[in-house]
Amino acid sequence: MSSQHDPILVTGGTGKQGGVTARRLRADGIPVRVLVRDPDAPAARALAAAGAELAIGDFDAPDTLLAAATGARGVFAVPPATYRVAGWDGDLEARRGIALIEAARTAGVDHVVFTGVGSLGDDIAWGAHGKQRIEEALVASGLRYTVLRPVRFMENYLLQGSPVDGIAHGVHRHLFPADRPLQMIAVDDIAVFAALAFADPDRFHGQILELAGDAVTPVAAAAAIARATGHPVRYEEVSEAEAEAIGPEIVNVWRVTRETGGWHADLPALRELHPGLWTLDTWLASGGADRIGALLDAQKASAAR
Repeated sequence: MSSQHDPILVTGGTGKQGGVTARRLRADGIPVRVLVRDPDAPAARALAAAGAELAIGDFDAPDTLLAAATGARGVFAVPPATYRVAGWDGDLEARRGIALIEAARTAGVDHVVFTGVGSLGDDIAWGAHGKQRIEEALVASGLRYTVLRPVRFMENYLLQGSPVDGIAHGVHRHLFPADRPLQMIAVDDIAVFAALAFADPDRFHGQILELAGDAVTPVAAAAAIARATGHPVRYEEVSEAEAEAIGPEIVNVWRVTRETGGWHADLPALRELHPGLWTLDTWLASGGADRIGALLDAQKASAAR
């Protein structure tokens, strides 16, 4: 029988979602154990300094997953995905996620919170089939579970070197229609929903939550970023031909978005659960604008050399 003194195992702790979730749980006074491959990595050392226990392990070594899960009362599951231009390796992602679920079941974990991806309709067409298989295995495991399906991260405006997303020299290029509201979420809010689920597993057992915090057209979002940073920013919609040239998974996202109307998280219902849910303006005012501005300043300086 687990107790509130037992830790929650957080996977992906050195990444975006796992890192903010581990820090959120620690801020709430909850014991946290973080699965890491390299305990000397800067992100791992920062989590240890914040009071997290480090468990050395690897998703491709199932015995280490069982060792990490043993004694934990909950697991925050973010199995690593493998993406290349040719597409997602959904089979590998599914094997890793299912191995973690099996380790949690064997270890007697009380509650698993799995974070996947917001649904767009024909999920198989755009690379979510690995996450679907993990969800199916979790439902069939007999464990208490909650599934989080976040949409596009607001932090993606900070991406650099990607063929789509991020902002390069004042231009935000992406796949989405310029004039349709695009749902997005701050990564910090994913951590809030995970913490809510772990705090009340009976209430959240079996729930599948599509997560978003705002819905803003890409053109309006670019204008908001421009106002907040003081830099000119405009949106450029990638054509179908350009998306197809990048790769088959990318053009599938382009098509599915237009066929389905995009993500469909229920913002009012989510705000009832979490009244402090961030909008894009909130995220920008809470440090996002400063981070984007610093990147744009660096790009401008580099171009002037």
